[in-house]
Amino acid sequence: MCVCIYIYNIFGFHKKKGGLRGEIDDMLNIVPSLLCLFSFIAGNGGVCGNEKTDGAATTTGFVGRNGTHFVVRGERMYLNGFNAYWMMNAAADTASRTTVTAALRQASAVGMNVARTWGFHEGGYEPLQISPGSYNEHVFQTMLTRKNTITGVMYKDDPTIFAWELINEPRCNDPSGSTLQKWVKEMAAYVKSIDSNHLLEVGLEGFYGKSRPERMIYNPNTGITGSDFLSNNLIPDIDFATIHIYPDSWLPQQTDQIGFVDKWVRAHIHDCDTLLKKPLVIAEFGKSSMASGFSLDKRNMFFRRIYRMIYESARAGSSGAGGIFWQLSTRGTGKLGDGYEVFLEEGSSTARVIADQSTKLSSLMFRTTLNSL
Repeated sequence: MCVCIYIYNIFGFHKKKGGLRGEIDDMLNIVPSLLCLFSFIAGNGGVCGNEKTDGAATTTGFVGRNGTHFVVRGERMYLNGFNAYWMMNAAADTASRTTVTAALRQASAVGMNVARTWGFHEGGYEPLQISPGSYNEHVFQTMLTRKNTITGVMYKDDPTIFAWELINEPRCNDPSGSTLQKWVKEMAAYVKSIDSNHLLEVGLEGFYGKSRPERMIYNPNTGITGSDFLSNNLIPDIDFATIHIYPDSWLPQQTDQIGFVDKWVRAHIHDCDTLLKKPLVIAEFGKSSMASGFSLDKRNMFFRRIYRMIYESARAGSSGAGGIFWQLSTRGTGKLGDGYEVFLEEGSSTARVIADQSTKLSSLMFRTTLNSL
């Protein structure tokens, strides 16, 4: 069993006395109290190739980075997986815990190797966020140093954890980008001071900022986000980059949404190849059934388009490292109401699209292994 947990977004909760966090609580527009996990699905290990790297990733099983690639035990790794934010609540309730097992089994059946979920808790007993702008330091540190109740291993020492993310989709009303830049730099250093074993990323949607204003033409709108895909990801403690893609909500009136998607993905792959020199994960993408003109065929075409760009980048040896769609659901959870649910147990054609991507990424492992013999 190979399980890799990608935990993100708890670092928006840390309130360091005298630090930037206290200064900009009112400026950051964040989704509070989230702990997200990306878990490698049992039996599907990593979709890997064969590239050596130095450090803990080779000898201990922690996932590492070699240039623009993820590596574990010297092998290149690609991600194909799903989001399911509901998993923590379902797992905590013995009456619904089987829905988590069912979802993981369904994902494994189509070759997915990573799952992204979160923990959400504000107010009440032992919250991460006590009240708006007030955070529980003890709970925050406990998340990093918590012992797995089955294995007895602390999260920060557990090679099954893939990476941490600082904050999901950060927004800040400082148009210069300097406030969020300083915050990311401080929080990244803080996390690494507690856990140097795991990879770390910001959690960005991918919006370009004023560090390279000529790249802002790729943004889906002209609104202020306060983030900067390039400068935020150039911080040395940040190990890889992410983007999200939601053309239905970002550009609801635009007829050429596909044209935007192609430019958006390729621009970020190019920048990860040439400027950041770090892996890129498309951490959220989906097609909403609530959008005008939705059909299953249109969703499948959208998934195929994203998957094709990831595969082409990976096959070429560049920075495209994987994709995680939003979001997987099961009969046990029911309709979650956001319109992006994918139900694999119904034998949908989308399941076949996902399985095809898993097979293609697996073929890269086989090809690279043969080349190394």
